[in-house]
Amino acid sequence: YHFILNESAARELGWTPQEAVNKKMYMGPRAGTVKAVVKDFHFESLHNPIKPFVLFTELRGRELLVKLNGQHFQRTISFLESKWKSLVPGRPFEYRFMDEDYNKLYNAEIRLGKIMDVFAAIAILLACLGLFGLSSYAAQQRIKEIGIRKVLGASVSNIIVALSKDFIRLTVIAIAIALPVAGWATAKWLQDFSYRTDINWSIYVIASIVTTLFTLAAVSFQAIRAAVANPVKSLRTE
Repeated sequence: YHFILNESAARELGWTPQEAVNKKMYMGPRAGTVKAVVKDFHFESLHNPIKPFVLFTELRGRELLVKLNGQHFQRTISFLESKWKSLVPGRPFEYRFMDEDYNKLYNAEIRLGKIMDVFAAIAILLACLGLFGLSSYAAQQRIKEIGIRKVLGASVSNIIVALSKDFIRLTVIAIAIALPVAGWATAKWLQDFSYRTDINWSIYVIASIVTTLFTLAAVSFQAIRAAVANPVKSLRTE
């Protein structure tokens, strides 16, 4: 047998990568020589730490390991199938791709990501509709106040600031509550992985800025509509 070890396996056996090459080793009934040592790589899910790993092929193997160049998949598979049937006529030809096998390790995360995307889109849509409706209602409730402000010489920007203050205050409070919760939930989820990325807080800063800008845009739209309206119409019932 010819064995290929990863670095963790070499360390487990008490060898450096250089010392391991050409060493004799045994795996149960299998005896052979270490032909190479490769760097540690993830052969399981990132939920698990890298473990010692020994790669070898059976002397009477029933599998082929083929590296493709990324082109002419179907032509290559058809060629391999014809060769397989000529060499092993009694066994069906089956194949799979390594990248697909690795992707299957994260099916749960992929499904969770898709579900979160859908719910996030629904939540954002509902929040936008609610904010737009609430700002419209607030502007309508203060229509007479806006008319008086215009008569007294208030500019459009003054009216926008007057209507936006309460909404911006509520937005800041919501962000202050949401950021720690989002950070805690993300950190909690990442704890399930032995190898994980660091949380980049700039994402939360960008999300906060975008939320604030959208709030300003929604409120400003309603405020401008109210500010450019004829104050006579809003005050004629007084």
